[in-house]
Amino acid sequence: MTTLPVFRTPTAPRSGRMVFCLLALTLAYLVLPSTASSQRGQQQPPPKPTGEHVRVPTSYANVHMGSGTGSEILVLVPKGTVLAVVGRDKEWVRVQLTPELRKTGMVMRWYKNEETGWMHDSTVEIVKAGAK
Repeated sequence: MTTLPVFRTPTAPRSGRMVFCLLALTLAYLVLPSTASSQRGQQQPPPKPTGEHVRVPTSYANVHMGSGTGSEILVLVPKGTVLAVVGRDKEWVRVQLTPELRKTGMVMRWYKNEETGWMHDSTVEIVKAGAK
């Protein structure tokens, strides 16, 4: 009885597989951000006011870039300022920013002409309809 020769398929060394994976990840990293930035650059319509308004009852209240205390502060809004509400996220209220706030508020980091900002609901009070 004769034994048939065993043919082995060559396998790539581990370092070769690693290089391939790194190249694939690098390519994905270079391609994905370009598509994300093109979507980010598209102008989205500003959110519409909900009809609800809030007033700042204290001397000043922070308006943040995002809904969280770790988010950058855009402007400090003075007491008595009434702002239109455009949304909510748990205990955060999204308000519409007006050009007048650049004159009346203390601008901290309002660089990109943001149209909205976030305020914690403990820093504002709801204004009843017609009581502005």
